Amino acid sequence: MTANRLIDTGARTGTGAPPEEPPYRIGRARSVLRVVAIASCLPYVGLKTAWVAGSRLGIPDGSPLLDGGTALAVANGATVLMDGGVVVLALLLTRPWGLRLPAWLLVLPMWVASGLLLPIMTAFPAQLVVRLLGGGGGRPVGEGSSEQFLDPWVFGVVYGGFIVQGLALGTLFALYARERWGHLWRGRLRDLPETPTAPALRATAVAAASATLVPGVIHLLWATGSTAGLEPARAADRTSDFYVLEAVSLLFVVVTAVGVLLLAFRRTGGLSLRPPLVLAWCGSAQMACWGGWLNLAGLMGADEAADRPTAATMVTYAVQMLAGALVVTLGAYFFAERAAASALSARGELDESRGS
Repeated sequence: MTANRLIDTGARTGTGAPPEEPPYRIGRARSVLRVVAIASCLPYVGLKTAWVAGSRLGIPDGSPLLDGGTALAVANGATVLMDGGVVVLALLLTRPWGLRLPAWLLVLPMWVASGLLLPIMTAFPAQLVVRLLGGGGGRPVGEGSSEQFLDPWVFGVVYGGFIVQGLALGTLFALYARERWGHLWRGRLRDLPETPTAPALRATAVAAASATLVPGVIHLLWATGSTAGLEPARAADRTSDFYVLEAVSLLFVVVTAVGVLLLAFRRTGGLSLRPPLVLAWCGSAQMACWGGWLNLAGLMGADEAADRPTAATMVTYAVQMLAGALVVTLGAYFFAERAAASALSARGELDESRGS
């Protein structure tokens, strides 16, 4: 229930005090989305659990995964917990106690989930389309070794589940956010007031947009065939999947810069607040979280010199993470100021209603 609703109801009752919360109800659509989000975790969790238990389901002979040992078992356990976080988020977004949760405790995990799922949701279907159109083969998102890690069917099952997770969880979050914070992104860019912190926020936005140039240039080079900065094994293993993933990464870099600069400088005043906020959310999440994930995956899988990430790769992902973190920090300040202004306005309306 928003502050405006509380004020309106309080004025009608003549008490000026917020009314009691109505019984929490959830529609059938959200119930279905919750079930879908939780069920879509089962393929990934089931496979990972089987592997931890010693099963070779979906793992071909000669796969490096067979020699992973304790480190791989720990990594599998950690990723199971990460996917279990989707279940927690689905419940938070559809249960009454989720409404009482501090904003950051819900928004931050959703931002991380967005950053890890969006690249798969965009790149994997694009990779399949490229293959159908005659593009070269290869493994789906994120795989780089010439050795076959997993049977092909595993990627379809796992990434298909991730796509369903992203769609269901994203829809639930959009509905939740509209109810809880929808008043904070109403209006157009030209309606944004000037605040004392505006110059500092613009300077930080320029810094974040400038930082995107580093990963932007590198992803452009890799997407157009350059091997500059690539480790030898990865350079030798490039397929259509590699190029699609790099093109998608470049797209998110551009999306991030456009979103943050639109919010900072408001040159298109008639534009609604929603598009640049969505761009900044999606772009910053992908840059920071996916960059961090690739960095971690590269370091964990670098047993041989040819597989070790180069300094250029490490710097690219590090700057990518920094740019994404700057953008999400700007977003936090933006919404904090909007919330403070909304609360002040609501307090003033409440005082007026009491006076009348």
